[in-house]
Amino acid sequence: MTIDEKNLINSILESVSRIDYIKPEDLPNIDLYMDQVTTFMDGQLSSTKRYPDDKILTKTMINNYAKNNLLPSPEKKRYSKDHLLMLIFIYYFKNILSINDIQTLLGPVTEKYFKGEPGHDMSYIYNEVFGMEKNQIELLAKNLMRDYNISRDTFEDADEEDKDFLKTFSFICLLSFDVYMKKMIIEKIIDTMVPNDSPKKGKKPSKKE
Repeated sequence: MTIDEKNLINSILESVSRIDYIKPEDLPNIDLYMDQVTTFMDGQLSSTKRYPDDKILTKTMINNYAKNNLLPSPEKKRYSKDHLLMLIFIYYFKNILSINDIQTLLGPVTEKYFKGEPGHDMSYIYNEVFGMEKNQIELLAKNLMRDYNISRDTFEDADEEDKDFLKTFSFICLLSFDVYMKKMIIEKIIDTMVPNDSPKKGKKPSKKE
């Protein structure tokens, strides 16, 4: 492995190791106004930004989520802990799923667990799901190394000046195919969750926010 290759893979693994989620104990115990919500989310999820000026959530986004029935309306302009947990789910889903698909996923969760009793609320859902995070990140790091090593064996007969680029291109293609296939699988699972007589069945997905 050359110095450049080593720097690349080390940079990738370092980025993976920084992936984190908002811990339940980090959530405020008081309701927040809109500006406080955007500030909190921006601070907690800053490591997921690609560029420093990127916004995690904006007022417009949050208002649109409420308008599209992804997020229950605030009470007296204040957002509860359950609202924050819903926004975290939406933040991750919106990068790969349509508004319709997110509605299908979160609708039953909102109906049954939003503002539910302790042990039967959004904190229960959140803790169960994000509790899997540590093992998944370790597995992701191993899979990345596997795919990287596979990609380094490609284009051995390419022109010398093109090899590095083509091997990196191969690595990106491999990762992209994995994302593409998983997205297709997710969409097919979601399709099975929509009743056959639902108006959403067969409806063209809304654009992502």
